[in-house]
Amino acid sequence: MPRAHTWSIAKDQNLVSIPSEKDNHPSTEYPSPTNEFYMEHAQKLEEVRSVLKEVGEDTLEALLMIDAIQRLGIDYHFHGEIEVVLQRLHTKFNTLSDCHNNLYELALGFRLLRQEGYYVSADVFNNLKDTEGKIQEKLSEDIKGLMGLYEASQLSIKGEDILEEIGNFSSQLLNAWNTHNDHSQARIVRNTLGHPHHKSLARFMAKSFLSDFQGTDGWINVFRELAKMDFNVVKSIHQKEMLQVSKWWKDLGLAKELKFARNQPLKWYMWPLAVLPDPSLSEQRVELTKPISLVYIIDDIFDVHGTLDELTLFTEAVNRWEYEAVEQLPDYMKICFNALNGITNEISSKVYNDHGWNPMESLRKAWACLCNAFLVEVKWFADGHVPKADEYLKNGVISSGVHVVLVHMFFLLGHGITKRNVDILDDFPEIISSVAKILRLWDDLGSAKDENQDGHDGSYLECYMKEKPGTSIENARCHVMHTISETWKSLNNECLAPNPFSTCFTKACLNVARMVPLMYSYDDNQCLPSLEEHMKSLVYESVSS
Repeated sequence: MPRAHTWSIAKDQNLVSIPSEKDNHPSTEYPSPTNEFYMEHAQKLEEVRSVLKEVGEDTLEALLMIDAIQRLGIDYHFHGEIEVVLQRLHTKFNTLSDCHNNLYELALGFRLLRQEGYYVSADVFNNLKDTEGKIQEKLSEDIKGLMGLYEASQLSIKGEDILEEIGNFSSQLLNAWNTHNDHSQARIVRNTLGHPHHKSLARFMAKSFLSDFQGTDGWINVFRELAKMDFNVVKSIHQKEMLQVSKWWKDLGLAKELKFARNQPLKWYMWPLAVLPDPSLSEQRVELTKPISLVYIIDDIFDVHGTLDELTLFTEAVNRWEYEAVEQLPDYMKICFNALNGITNEISSKVYNDHGWNPMESLRKAWACLCNAFLVEVKWFADGHVPKADEYLKNGVISSGVHVVLVHMFFLLGHGITKRNVDILDDFPEIISSVAKILRLWDDLGSAKDENQDGHDGSYLECYMKEKPGTSIENARCHVMHTISETWKSLNNECLAPNPFSTCFTKACLNVARMVPLMYSYDDNQCLPSLEEHMKSLVYESVSS
């Protein structure tokens, strides 16, 4: 079942000098920061920490600081300080909303609280309506306030009509304002509309924010200096991780043995880089790249190489996970299964040693579910069957591979591993299914863009248009984008407290959804220019102080 596109960004080798003979000399490939640099970095950290502690009762300035820290991607240093400010804000937020003299302050406070899992009612925005129930026209002149409203609207959950209204209201006015302005403020407005903070990856947007982050307040310069230094520290960590991933992939040997499959280890590593941005999670990023790689390889076995009989045997082998079943496989499938078994055993052992829980059963079950879903799609194609759109999507959220990856991530992070949480995890909870649905729909939108699509790969668009004859491709795409938007509301709801999972896991799930558009926005050459640009920026380019 051929893919409509090859998933190729520029070859990994063109993006970076991959170590080959130089594997044993990583220090010559990527120099590390000096001890003096780290000492200065530690000093800047303390300066920012002092600023945060001294902010006092000035709510707006405290919120501006937190927003800046998060947008600069340095918030992982200051979880405690941020929590103190937000807890204080949460206790008095309803009072603040009653005196909404500062529209931006209201919108920013709402967004920051929701982002950290605090539930605050969207009813605080009802005060923005006039006696006829319409949003007050005078608000149209407050560009910064409108940007705040648009950003806040991205955190809506189902049933919050007021957030839907302020989102439409603010986006229409900001788009109209932008057509008549071309200065730096217009660029900031465009960035807000195109990349709202809640649906973007902060570290990927940090350089852009840094260039716009100007002001006379003394703390702004301190934040800027720390962010620039931090960027170079993190870059050094990611460079070392890439060497580890590259060496692991080369040693694994699948690229040599399975020449029909994709060979893009550094692209696959971009998923953990984006999803787990905390520099201290280096080992987890490297380990998570391994099951991600196998998802892509097994996908290619099902899509471009295996016969139906072979794929049925492979699926049975993964479900049984027994020697006798593996012996029935052709050699190339044995090679793949042995790699899968080795990685599963390795990660299970690591999790057990680090956290005292053996996740083997959960990991094997997740891989079996993935292969079962892949096989369903192969059988649909073999039978010439185009399923109903809902039937396709129900299977497609499993075949997206999101569940199997996030199950691995949950155990590698090691937070909140209890029988109750593992049972919830194994049962495909909505926080995971929402992310999977977003990925599946974006993937299908990307496939549909390919002019060479032969119609054999299957997609939600194809199923939807067959189910609703006469629907244009434009209307079908609008329907998919609306479905993605509605699914984001479900995901937002799952991230509010209380939920059974840790903040780290919850934010990582959000980051998967945020990464999806970058991974599936193909150009006419079937490449991913935005992803390439971010990869170069994050991993190879320094930020001058």
